[in-house]
Amino acid sequence: MNWYIAKIVFRISTEGRAHKDQFDEHLRLIAADSQEEAVLKARVLGLQEEDYFLNDKQQAVKWEFVNVSDIQALQELKDGIELYSQIHEREQGAEYVHYVHLRAASLHSKRMSVEA
Repeated sequence: MNWYIAKIVFRISTEGRAHKDQFDEHLRLIAADSQEEAVLKARVLGLQEEDYFLNDKQQAVKWEFVNVSDIQALQELKDGIELYSQIHEREQGAEYVHYVHLRAASLHSKRMSVEA
C-alpha cells in the first residue's frame, strides 16, 4: 500500500449572486496500490462530497466536484515530511507576504484564545 496526496477541486456557486467564480481545493491523503487507483479513489471522494443546500439567505448553494487536479506520491510518513508544494507568482509580492502574516497572526490569536 502506498500513500498519495490528491488535490480535489470543487466549484462553489450561489443562486442569485453575481460574483467571481469560487473554487475550493482540498488536499486529501489517499491509501492505494497505484497512482491510478489513488486518482480513482480521489474522484469517488469528490463525487460523494458534492452538495446542494440553502444558505442562511435561502439561496441555493451548490458544491460541484470539478476533478482531481494533482496527485503526488509520498515516499514515507514521518514528522515534518513535505506533503505538498506549489509555487505562486504574484504581481504584488508584498501583498501576498502581508496576507501570509495576517493568516499566521490569526492562527496565533486562535491558539491563545483556546489556551485562555
